[in-house]
Amino acid sequence: MSAAGKRIDAWFLSKGWSPFAFQREVWQAYRNGESGLIHSATGTGKTLAAWLGPLMEGASSTTAPPLTVLWITPMRALSADTRESLLKPLTEMGSPWTVGLRTGDTPASERAKQNRRMPSALITTPESLSLMLSQPGARDSLSSVKTVVVDEWHELLGTKRGTQTELALARLRRWNPALRVWGLSATLGNLDQAMQVLLAGAPGRLVEGVREKEIVIDTLIPREVDKFPWAGHLGFAMLEEVAREVDAIAETGGTTLIFTNVRSQAELWYQALLEARPEWAGDLALHHGSLDREVRDYVESGLKEGTLKCVVATSSLDLGVDFSPVSRVLQIGSPKGVARLLQRAGRSGHSPGRVSRVTCVPSHAFEFIEAVAARKAADRGKIESRRLLQKPLDVLVQHLVTIAAGDGFVEEELFDEVRGCYAYRDLSYEEWSWALEFVVRGGEALKAYPEYRKVAWEEERFRVPDKAIARRHRMAIGTIVSDASMDVRYMNGSRLGHVEESFIARLSPGDAFTFAGRTLELIRVREMTAYVKPAPQNKKLVPRWMGSKMPLSTELAMSLRERLQEFRDGKSEEPEMRAVARLLKVQRAVSRIPAVRELLLEQLESREGHHIFVYPFAGRHVHMGMAALFAWRLGQIKPATFSISVNEYGFELLSATSFALNRDLIGRMLSTERLLASVLESLNAAELSKRHFREIARVAGLVFQGFPGASKTNKQVQATSGLIFDVFARWDKDNPLLAQSQQEVLERELEFSRLQDSLGEMQKQRVTVVRASRPTPFCFPLMVERFREKLTSEKLADRIARMQTAFDKVAGG
Repeated sequence: MSAAGKRIDAWFLSKGWSPFAFQREVWQAYRNGESGLIHSATGTGKTLAAWLGPLMEGASSTTAPPLTVLWITPMRALSADTRESLLKPLTEMGSPWTVGLRTGDTPASERAKQNRRMPSALITTPESLSLMLSQPGARDSLSSVKTVVVDEWHELLGTKRGTQTELALARLRRWNPALRVWGLSATLGNLDQAMQVLLAGAPGRLVEGVREKEIVIDTLIPREVDKFPWAGHLGFAMLEEVAREVDAIAETGGTTLIFTNVRSQAELWYQALLEARPEWAGDLALHHGSLDREVRDYVESGLKEGTLKCVVATSSLDLGVDFSPVSRVLQIGSPKGVARLLQRAGRSGHSPGRVSRVTCVPSHAFEFIEAVAARKAADRGKIESRRLLQKPLDVLVQHLVTIAAGDGFVEEELFDEVRGCYAYRDLSYEEWSWALEFVVRGGEALKAYPEYRKVAWEEERFRVPDKAIARRHRMAIGTIVSDASMDVRYMNGSRLGHVEESFIARLSPGDAFTFAGRTLELIRVREMTAYVKPAPQNKKLVPRWMGSKMPLSTELAMSLRERLQEFRDGKSEEPEMRAVARLLKVQRAVSRIPAVRELLLEQLESREGHHIFVYPFAGRHVHMGMAALFAWRLGQIKPATFSISVNEYGFELLSATSFALNRDLIGRMLSTERLLASVLESLNAAELSKRHFREIARVAGLVFQGFPGASKTNKQVQATSGLIFDVFARWDKDNPLLAQSQQEVLERELEFSRLQDSLGEMQKQRVTVVRASRPTPFCFPLMVERFREKLTSEKLADRIARMQTAFDKVAGG
């Protein structure tokens, strides 16, 4: 063993640890010049596995080496915690290496200092790395990099940020062909493919880390399960059980982390817990991405130090951060995916040897089945794969300007470099030529406007000749596009955080809303700031931010169907299935429980009209597209107007017109012939694409969102991008960005590929049509979804209570 290796072993021994076999495997592979992907459970030492290899190699240095390691993190919020993790062994082993941060939060003075001399290791984000590549002299600054570590690679894979990372890695490999790249991931299904993308198809080593880390997944089951709601969305029926659980965990010295799926739900749960346990004030905290940075830092510090009893959070705390005092995670509602549940479980027991435990808290009865389905899928290793992006041309256009603004490029060299990326491996020369022409001349439709002529041939390279254009481009680098946000401040100027502009636009002065754990009243809006004051507690309007309803994953949906099959066969012994046995017995009595290879349709007549319920169990997004498709196809047979309702399990079509669901009609509904054209016709696809084009226009640099302090409003950006969309549609119909917009809408809003696969599967299934005399437990949640659009919360609760009372009478019989 080398002296450096002995030094590392001695350090481990001083901590009372011993290196895992997978860590030693990574260190040896690194010494051999290999790259790869480390896949290991959360809290098992992936960071040390990736970090100590470069450290061993540079152990003989007595002074801080130049920039050697780039550590890419998907979230700025993780950077400080990562820096602490990297510095700890350096400090304790007396290494001269230095570690710095380069993110959007890094002060200008620190960036200027780094420009004079880079640290030995630099923690950055995909956006900040691209920004560095856009600076003249980028090669001089980054050519010394020997190693790149991409943390939480599963979070970037299959996103435009991941593609942006691929392009940046390709540039670094050109400068250093011996570059070693290592990815870290804890929850991912398609590992081989993930490594191929990371390493641009080059050979690599897939290192499987600690698999036997104990993860406990269970469910909080109420004492009076027969009174549990059969439909709903907030889960407050479990409020008292959750509060008791948090108290019990605190008595053992542990902290509880409560996850919700959306920010509005986190706000509601925080307030509900505080009202149920007022003595928790000061010990209970709230964390989500819209809160002010200082508030989030305070909460994260409290979690690390163990001074908080409980924190209610969203995905803002999903990743990477080490909160050792957290001994338990509670997941409110269904996690909708196996990977997400395992990721959140890893926030507890976050160190080798400790047990991670996540407890699901159903918000309605069907989520008991989802909870056991998630546990079974996790036990079998059925983790979701990430769908990969193919040739996103808006990202390519941005990258061309980025490189031209830096050291410039030669066409043939950059074409080969880009084609080396997995995402662009099938990029044709025609597509490349279009992208280059687009940044040089503005394309066919915009060639008359100088601001779109960004790149020119100068001194035997393509460069950005105009400093103002280069400056505006650097301000817009990145692929994260969201609704424009507005500051939320008290009249005295103190800042609470930020919220989507589209939400504030729905409010009038005097309206109240819940934010940052407070009930606030809107006073006025000035520029991009909403001024507020504390509101009376009887005035509430809950925000619904960030779209938010996550679809059920394919893996979880299949596991759910298998649990229903077990119940049919009398083989279900899980406590969650016993909790919903009464509901399922009613379903069996008034309709049917479908088998795994069976498609169930229910027909019902009521005072509202004729109902058709279809249960593909394919997730909300697929069902939205499928419902629109079925309604359109039925309308081609007989003129009819439909109301549509969808959830994770199926969809409802309600019409005044009746249809006889015979084999021939159902076959026509399930057909995949002319599927794309039929889906586009069944939806307002052109308008959807136009709305989505705002994102593509922003990434491709067609829309400038304004200078700091003078940002354009979301309405202004949408208007500008909409105008460009119309110009392209009229004068440049073959513009590839139009086709990309349509394709992204289909995949993002409807999961078109999954919809196509689902229809193919449904064609093979046995079809059962049940003509029900009354609403069934399966259709009950779909009817509630539709009522929610029409009724106030109080009237909806009354309607649900009456319907459930009727069900209870059936169940009693």
